[in-house]
Amino acid sequence: MKMLMHVTFPHEPYNTLVKKGTAVILLDEILEEIKPFSAWFTEENGRRAAILIVNVTNASVIPIYSEPFHLNFNADVHFRIAMSPEDLANSGLEGLGKKWN
Repeated sequence: MKMLMHVTFPHEPYNTLVKKGTAVILLDEILEEIKPFSAWFTEENGRRAAILIVNVTNASVIPIYSEPFHLNFNADVHFRIAMSPEDLANSGLEGLGKKWN
């Protein structure tokens, strides 16, 4: 199942890693390992952040995605289910509307 993975980075150790020139190298290594469908880097409330789309086959794989960010950046990681337009079309939404009307 596709999940939206939201990562927020505290200023430290990120600032120190940037000054050492290793932040981007480390991020590249993590992305190469977890192979997200897509990855975007942004700002949120004054902090660096990343939004990734990953495939979570079952709950036991969540640490594979989150731990590299926790252990290397002390980052917070949150997951949300993500649906494509096709997923939404196949959800039976119309039937649910009739049932719960």
